[in-house]
Amino acid sequence: MSETSEYVKGEMEIDSQSKMYSAFLKVTAWTSLILILMLGYATFTLTMGMNWMVAMALFAIIGAIGGSMLGLGGGFLLAVFGLIVLGVFVQIMISLGGALM
Repeated sequence: MSETSEYVKGEMEIDSQSKMYSAFLKVTAWTSLILILMLGYATFTLTMGMNWMVAMALFAIIGAIGGSMLGLGGGFLLAVFGLIVLGVFVQIMISLGGALM
């Protein structure tokens, strides 16, 4: 029985696998950096007693520098800005809730 195979070592197209791996690495970098920023912000405000605006500004700067160092592009900076807007909104809601008590 002769086995015939069309496979030739080193001749396989791997463009789609390479693109998928690159996308996976980029998503992993985005997720890791955003988690680090959120956990750092929570740590600085809750356990260290830092003012929330100071901590938010500090971690926005860290996020911008980290995103540019990792080459995550303008989309990441937009995501960091969106997190800042969300954080300010949540803090306003907390302040309003505290005023009602």
